Amino acid sequence: MTTESYIETLFQLNGRVAVVIGGTGELCGAIGEGLAAAGAEVVLVGRNEEKAKPRLERIRSAGGKGWFHSAEATSKAELIALKDEVLKKSGRIDIVINGAGINSPTPFFDISEEEFKKIVNVNLTSVFLGCQVFGKHLVDQGKGGSIINIGSMAAIIPLSRVFTYSATKAAVHNLTKNLAREWAPYKVRVNTLVPGFFPAEQNRKVLTPDRIASIMGRTPMKRFGEARELIAATLLLASDNAGSFMTGADIAVDGGFSAMCI
Repeated sequence: MTTESYIETLFQLNGRVAVVIGGTGELCGAIGEGLAAAGAEVVLVGRNEEKAKPRLERIRSAGGKGWFHSAEATSKAELIALKDEVLKKSGRIDIVINGAGINSPTPFFDISEEEFKKIVNVNLTSVFLGCQVFGKHLVDQGKGGSIINIGSMAAIIPLSRVFTYSATKAAVHNLTKNLAREWAPYKVRVNTLVPGFFPAEQNRKVLTPDRIASIMGRTPMKRFGEARELIAATLLLASDNAGSFMTGADIAVDGGFSAMCI
């Protein structure tokens, strides 16, 4: 392959199938659109089909392929059923996005065991199960693949008011690196996409005026991210050409937040 032809195909995902868990949300939904625009057949996974319909309409109207599958990300049985359905309907699995997540601004001393376990279950257990179910398939098939776990800047720089969320995302980052090391011999790449501050359904209740002022004070670009700005980094990690030597990486898309001190 010449350099020119290699560059032309860097971010092409033609013939690939991407499973986007959490794909009915704002950020992963945009990621799903981007994967479809690059040529992948996209499976949006969530609990509410109505949330997926507008996204799928945009994917199809742009000439892409996509469909919805209802599954609970914290259920191993449902994820196995999802995997089986994708293989039956689409014939293959190449890319997996683990993006289910919830948040809560509860003060530390007021966090109940029930709330703690719920956030751990959605943010961490879902990623563990997603990697276990789909990772085993990718390893066993022997053709490689890309798993992208959605992390958070809160995992790297612990944020106030979101104690459990920060802890679970830190665990996701650690799990990702462990799996990247384990599965590298099988050409299965595992990376973490690390959004900075992107207004989305799960964090709007935390974004009070004083909170926003603090965020802007630590973000050199002085603005929130837009969901579409996660697409390019996702394509880099998803592509077997562009990201072929990338595994165990934390790719920050944060407007400079992680570079800011005083």
